[in-house]
Amino acid sequence: YSIEDLAQLIFDLKNVNPAARVSVKLVAEVGVGTVAAGVAKGHADMILISGGDGGTGASPLSSIKHAGIPWELGLAETQQTLVLNDLRGRVRLQTDGQLRTGRDVVIAALLGAEEFGFATAPLVVEGCVMMRKCHLGTCPTGVATQDLALRKQFTGQPQHLINFFYFIANEVREIMAEMGFRRMDEMIGRVELVRTAQAVEHWKARGLDFSAILRKPDVPANIATRCIQPQDHGIDNVLDLKLVDLAERAFHNRKPIEIRLPIQNTDRTVGAMLGGVISKRFGAEGLPAETISCHFEGVAGQSFGAFNVHGVSLHLHGAANDYVGKGMSGGRIVIRPHPRSALVAEDNIIVGNTLLYGATGGAAYFRGMAGERFAVRNSGATAVVEGVGDHGCEYMTGGVVVVLGRTGRNFAAGMSGGVAYVYDIHETLTALHNPAMVTLLAVDGEDEKVLRDLLEKHLKYTESAVAARILADWEAAMPRFVKVMPLEYQRVLTEMKAAREHNAHG
Repeated sequence: YSIEDLAQLIFDLKNVNPAARVSVKLVAEVGVGTVAAGVAKGHADMILISGGDGGTGASPLSSIKHAGIPWELGLAETQQTLVLNDLRGRVRLQTDGQLRTGRDVVIAALLGAEEFGFATAPLVVEGCVMMRKCHLGTCPTGVATQDLALRKQFTGQPQHLINFFYFIANEVREIMAEMGFRRMDEMIGRVELVRTAQAVEHWKARGLDFSAILRKPDVPANIATRCIQPQDHGIDNVLDLKLVDLAERAFHNRKPIEIRLPIQNTDRTVGAMLGGVISKRFGAEGLPAETISCHFEGVAGQSFGAFNVHGVSLHLHGAANDYVGKGMSGGRIVIRPHPRSALVAEDNIIVGNTLLYGATGGAAYFRGMAGERFAVRNSGATAVVEGVGDHGCEYMTGGVVVVLGRTGRNFAAGMSGGVAYVYDIHETLTALHNPAMVTLLAVDGEDEKVLRDLLEKHLKYTESAVAARILADWEAAMPRFVKVMPLEYQRVLTEMKAAREHNAHG
């Protein structure tokens, strides 16, 4: 939603995998240079300027014809803006969008690019005839289809691509030799060497002014015009380095350990680097449950528990900002008020916006209310919270969410999978939910088991007063729960259940 959000995402990704190179793709258009400057300040490692002439054959015709401008224009503006703001030296530039020849590569390099993306031309080399129906699965040359009969038509060979890129590289070498360059680095940003006389003398281009595109910024000699240094991502002193060091014993003997540390809102993305180390060493399975139990006191910064994994439990006494549990795939996150807090937990916000964004697994328990867009794009995590703002369960595709309080407007917008249970004590959900894709149902016997189990865990981990009251008067509370179920998801589950029963009866 902003450069700050993008910077946080880049920081998250560098924490979970410090060795990764984070690339941000921008569409070539008027003003792209200003956006690229913000991306460079957000500490991206590479910026891709994508021209409007390439793209997948699955794109709608309106996008193919009207989205973006030629890569030359976007690249020139980006290079000039970054150089003028002394940002070019710490970020690499890449461009794509119908690059086809060695001449295109040389021009892109002179305009400021260090890397060059080819897609359409290599696909044609492999047999693509550009039918522009990649999304239909009916590609006649077998390039973009899962149909086994059509895939037999594919005639592409690795050697075809090797030959193509060999010819591209050879043409680049010949042009470089003609211009007097020995290395690619020598011609990055040398836009003054692009000749236009022959082009503008052509009757179609007569009168065009290319000076703005081919302008070389007037900057001191010490201002870099190509990438000469890595970005400083600020991950050399993060709290996770201490977590990884303290958890080393658990990595070796797989025995449970407890870690207790203070935390403050400048500690961002706590848990992500630990999760990345565990994933790298132990794979998708992670560690056995409860192997590493981290307890924090204070207010956590953005992305607390991002990319959490199996075997890690993160307990926070205090509060947290946005993006808690972003991309988590396992483990557990528990956030509850500080013991000395005098606030009524269920009436106050304890975590920020956009929680469990893209989560695929794990469980989260929040004693208190969450901000907007709770469990957005959740596809497998289980969560209990005591109230949410607008757009709760937005674009959710899986998992289970229990809301023990109010929901904001537009609940379950775009929700296509998973289940939500709302303790609708104020009977407002009917007016607030999004009826286009979901239906409201009464809970049944199976739902009751799921709910009771989750509320007992919520009470155990957070000492929730709300969960205690509901469990104490379970029979009276049950009718107040509303099950939010996506219509298509419900249909698929019903068909699967019917098929299982049919198979069981032979």
